[in-house]
Amino acid sequence: MHDQTVEIVVSGPLSPDLVVTALEGFTVTTDAQGRTHVVGPVPDQARLIGLLAMFDGLHIAVISVNPIDDGDSHPHRVT
Repeated sequence: MHDQTVEIVVSGPLSPDLVVTALEGFTVTTDAQGRTHVVGPVPDQARLIGLLAMFDGLHIAVISVNPIDDGDSHPHRVT
C-alpha cells in the first residue's frame, strides 16, 4: 500500500483528546446521523491495522473503511 487517503466511518462522536492525540493529520467530521468520518493519509497496511485496532480497543464500532482516490469528491473530505 502506498500513501493512500482513507475514510474510516465509526459509530458516534469521538472525544477531542482522541482526535488531537491519535488522529493528528486526519480530518474528523460528524454527520447528521451521528457517525464520525475520519479521513486522512495511511502510508501502509500496518498504520491502517493500527487505527482499526485502536478503535476496537476503545470499543468504537467501525462501520466502514473506504479508500478515497485523490480525484474523488467526497462530502466529508476537506479539500
